[in-house]
Amino acid sequence: MISMNEILKRLEGRLIVSCQAEEPEPLASPEMLTAMSRAAVLGGAAAIRSNLPQNVAAIHSALDVPVIGLYKKVYTDSEVYITPTLNEAKALLETGCEIIALDATIRTRPFGEQLKDITAYIRSNSDVLLMADVSTLEDGLLAAEMGFDMISTTLSGYTKETLDRAKTGRPDYGLLADLARKFNGEIPVFAEGRIWTPEDAVQAFQTGAFAVVVGSAVTRPQVITQRINEAVKKYQGKI
Repeated sequence: MISMNEILKRLEGRLIVSCQAEEPEPLASPEMLTAMSRAAVLGGAAAIRSNLPQNVAAIHSALDVPVIGLYKKVYTDSEVYITPTLNEAKALLETGCEIIALDATIRTRPFGEQLKDITAYIRSNSDVLLMADVSTLEDGLLAAEMGFDMISTTLSGYTKETLDRAKTGRPDYGLLADLARKFNGEIPVFAEGRIWTPEDAVQAFQTGAFAVVVGSAVTRPQVITQRINEAVKKYQGKI
């Protein structure tokens, strides 16, 4: 396992690419996502973020860059779906990934599980780093109290209190600035969410991001195609 300091050194000021796909998307296989991850690394990605244990394990074994693993799973009794329970965290521990990302919002977890108990288990059983996916400054403050190694703006726009932020179609630079100002380098703050252009990424670094995570703009061709197609249709007056 690479040391925490070495991992952070490799990620500081760099681009991370999120390579994710879920059924019935055509690219939803470990082989396809590994190939896409290879392409991202060739393009300069310093790390890969990926969903589901089988994909995380495949990418980790194939590439010599840190991998951020997460496990999306939906439960009927909770809105939390990014590594929501201890079972998902345990599955990720088996993949060899260097970082595990967890929903660190204040929302209730499935079965009433507590985030502090999940993080305590991970700490006691591995040297894996913990990334807090947050939606608000309050989430970030609580994650810091629990000892997360890094905080990401991933869930801004995906919780009830932040839905309006997603409507802008723009990264949440306000949250990023608040987190960066609050932690002032003591905890690395990652920018993720609605980063579509090189200019968006540059502005994220200017706003205080330690590293920037880009996903759909790089790795989801159906989403990229849809965005361009909708722009064309608007121009043609068809929508």
